[in-house]
Amino acid sequence: MKIDGDLHGIGALARRTGVSVRTIRFWCDSGVVPATTRSAAGHRLYDDRALARVELVATLRKLGLGLRDIRAVLEERRSVADVAAVHVRALDAEIRALRLQRAVLSLIAAGGTSAEETQMLDDLARLTASERQQLVDDFIADSFGSVTDPSGIGARMRQVTPSLPDDPTPEQLHAWVEVARLLQDSSFRARVREMAVAGASAAGDQPFDRKQGKAFASAVSEHAGAALAAGIDPGSPAAEEVVRRILPDAAPAKRAEVARQLATFTDARVERYWQLVAVINGWGAFPPTTPAFQWLIDALRAHG
Repeated sequence: MKIDGDLHGIGALARRTGVSVRTIRFWCDSGVVPATTRSAAGHRLYDDRALARVELVATLRKLGLGLRDIRAVLEERRSVADVAAVHVRALDAEIRALRLQRAVLSLIAAGGTSAEETQMLDDLARLTASERQQLVDDFIADSFGSVTDPSGIGARMRQVTPSLPDDPTPEQLHAWVEVARLLQDSSFRARVREMAVAGASAAGDQPFDRKQGKAFASAVSEHAGAALAAGIDPGSPAAEEVVRRILPDAAPAKRAEVARQLATFTDARVERYWQLVAVINGWGAFPPTTPAFQWLIDALRAHG
């Protein structure tokens, strides 16, 4: 109740503000909300300014501010705006960490991973941006080294790297973990280097120039892709007609050369790498083309 004119006992203050007596007493002992005075019996008494102060402290505490920051605000050593800005940044970091944790747990729950794999997933997910870039740089250095790169594979991998955002979606995190596994896979590195070396040795000996290559790729996607979707066997007579649509009047030697070149530079894991990079960088996934090219390779070999 209210006593001594404009002064309130701690119980009345608690009822007016909704803050427990124990908490008000703690704030008082901490110097955040000191008692205005004490009664003759030694009880704490608070005036209306102290009541308003308790309400402000309670609001700031609900927003997550600590007593040290609150005291600085109340003593006008820092503004509420300054303290709030610091806490916004801290909350943003906490939210990102929680989202990352949730994404990792979602991956683990969906994949049925072992304890060892779980640790690896968590480690890969928590790499810093510089550590992730170092992983890419090491992969490129190991895969290409001093190899001449006329095919442009290495140049594209250097220019277009996976850049995981600070607040990744579960899909982006999943893609990053898969990319990281590929980058550390010695067989994948060897395959990419094999493609780079082959591109260097075959410079100037390509079956198509750049313009022809684009038209050829479009024809493969259209015709071989349709044949694959229709379930046409690459060794069947129907496949011969599809090959003729893609390579009209090509002699057997030409077919064999195209099949050899395609086999050298067609790899599902390399295409998967680019699909994952697209997801990580927020460009959206694109449908795979490797199955159509593999169908054509098989058809060319069967009908060469």
